[in-house]
Amino acid sequence: MSHDDFAFEPRRGLPGVLPPGERLLWQGTPNWRGLAVRSFHIRKIAAYFVLLVFWRIGTGVAGEQSIISICIGAGFIAALGAAAIAMLAGLAYLNARSAVYSITTRRVLVRQGIAVPLTLNVPLRYIEAAGLRLFPDGTGDIAVTVGPAQRIGFLINWPHLRPGCFTRPEPSFRALDDGREAARILSGALAAESVPDEAPSRDLASPLLTPRSAAAA
Repeated sequence: MSHDDFAFEPRRGLPGVLPPGERLLWQGTPNWRGLAVRSFHIRKIAAYFVLLVFWRIGTGVAGEQSIISICIGAGFIAALGAAAIAMLAGLAYLNARSAVYSITTRRVLVRQGIAVPLTLNVPLRYIEAAGLRLFPDGTGDIAVTVGPAQRIGFLINWPHLRPGCFTRPEPSFRALDDGREAARILSGALAAESVPDEAPSRDLASPLLTPRSAAAA
């Protein structure tokens, strides 16, 4: 008996069979470590708990508490921090495992959802701009800007959105190991969509995505 939660999909990451004339160009998934760092901020959480441990040690020494008391207090804080980091890392892993990003000749799709699979479908004709952001760990994010008439729910699509865009969320492919290749393919698809009545030329493969700062959000 199969226990594949997504066995109902005709192809993993696609909610249905593609219409005639539409082709799948690329699929990818997030790197869970990059997702953990940039979406779940485990480094910042770890630094926060390290500061709390030093604060507990400092207050204990200043209060002339016993070594045992200081160690117990600091150890308790460290244990809480380890539990929080483990929980966030687990959420990042599950989010990355359940997410599939797809580019076709007509749309980009984000299939995500740990318990309930959801698919965000963004036709290429609704994309106003796109940007590639590369990070020192070698991964990259691709965010797309859609027209104001297209409403994107923030909570239901997080963390597969560009960080910091709350009033006008931007769907994003997060923490891609092959971000440059995905950007190249999306660039060509957007160029072809802009001239649908003409056969794509070699010039259509030139980068259309706007580079963004590599600073992690």
